[in-house]
Amino acid sequence: MKTTGQIGTAIRTRRKQLKITQKELAMTCGTGLRFIVDLEKGKPTCQIGKTLQVLQALGLAIKTTILGSDETRGKQP
Repeated sequence: MKTTGQIGTAIRTRRKQLKITQKELAMTCGTGLRFIVDLEKGKPTCQIGKTLQVLQALGLAIKTTILGSDETRGKQP
């Protein structure tokens, strides 16, 4: 993922797969409903700590890679 919009889309997709509302997710994560709405919309200024809490609650994780590496180009070592 390279943009906040892509993260938001992944969060929204997973939340819907789990059949939980934005309000339920906010309550589970200890955040406000507005934060979840903004996060799913890809707001670039959402706090990373809260974002990580939401990802964990949904069973998602962020993986980092070095841009331009063989891995990001789909090549095997």
